[in-house]
Amino acid sequence: MDLTKGRVILTSLILFAFFACFLPTNHTFGQVNYPTKPINLLIGYAPGGVVDISERFMASKAEKFLGQPIVVTNNGGGGSSVAFGIVAKKPADGYNLVGGASTGLVRIPQFRSVPYTMDDFVPIMHFATPVLTPIVVKSTSPWKTFKELVEYAKKNPGKITYSTTGVGSPMHIAMEFVAKQEGISWTHIPYPGAVPAFTALLGGHVMVNAGAGESIPYIKDGTVRILANLSENRVKSWPNVPTLRELGYDIYNESVFLFAAPKGTPKPIIDKLDNAFRKAMDDPEFLSVMAKVEFEPSYRNSEDTRKYLEDAYKRIGRLIKELKIPMEETQKK
Repeated sequence: MDLTKGRVILTSLILFAFFACFLPTNHTFGQVNYPTKPINLLIGYAPGGVVDISERFMASKAEKFLGQPIVVTNNGGGGSSVAFGIVAKKPADGYNLVGGASTGLVRIPQFRSVPYTMDDFVPIMHFATPVLTPIVVKSTSPWKTFKELVEYAKKNPGKITYSTTGVGSPMHIAMEFVAKQEGISWTHIPYPGAVPAFTALLGGHVMVNAGAGESIPYIKDGTVRILANLSENRVKSWPNVPTLRELGYDIYNESVFLFAAPKGTPKPIIDKLDNAFRKAMDDPEFLSVMAKVEFEPSYRNSEDTRKYLEDAYKRIGRLIKELKIPMEETQKK
C-alpha cells in the first residue's frame, strides 16, 4: 500500500514538473499584464521648462503603446536630484518612474549629500541631448562677445554674477572650467530650475545666465544676447554663435535626458517601458517639439544608458577634483 502511494506521489511530482515548464513565469505575467493601472511619472524640473515640456510630451505619446495613462507631476530642484530622491524610495513595480537629466545621477551626488546613489535606479532609456546650452546676457549689457565678458571679469574679480540650475550642473562646471583656465573669479548664483535661473537675469538679479533653453524666445526677440554655446556643436539656428570649445575651452555640456525606475523593477517591465518610449520618439509631433526646444533626439537602451552613466560619473568626478569645486555644504559655510 505504501509502495503504491509512493508511486502515485512520484508520478504527480513528475507531471507537475513537466507542466510547470510550460507555465509563464512571474516576469512573463508582468510583461503580459503590465500596466494594469495609471503610471506615475515625476519630472525633476519645474513646470514649463524645456525638460518638462519634452518629457511630458513624450509621456503623452507613450501612453497609447502602454494602454494606460501616465500621470505626470513635477518636483524641481537640484538638477533633478530632488525627484530622484523621492522615486528611489518608491516600490519597484513599474508604476513609479522619474524623468530627469543625467546631472542628477552623475554630477549632483558628487557635490552634495543625496538620499540615493546611481545603483538605486534602473535606467529605462535616454531620449535626447541638448543642442543649445546658451550663455546669455541682457541686450542692454556692454558685452557683445564671450571674450569681452571674460576680459571684464579679469579686470573686475568677483563682480560678474551668473545663474545656473544649481551647484554641480553642467553649466556651473563649465563656467568654473573657464574661470580656472583664464585665472578669473566670478560669482555663481544657483537656482532650483532653468526658469527661475533665467528669470533672475531678466529681473537684473544676475548679470549672466548659463544654460537655460527657456531663453530661446528671448534670444529671438532681442531681449537677451547669446555669447556662446555650451553644447558640443554650433546650432543651425544660430550659426554665428561659437561653442566654448571653439573659443579654446575644452569642455561642453554632454548631459542626456532620461527616464528611470527604482532598483529591482523587473526587466520585462523595463523593456516594455523602453519600447513604448522608443516608439514615442518617432512621433512627428514629438520631433517638432524637440526642434523647438533645441533638443536632439538620441537613444540608448537601458543597458547602454547604464554604461554611459557609469563612465560619465568617473570622468566628471576627475574634472571636479581638478577644478577643486567644493561640496555644496562647504560652500554654504
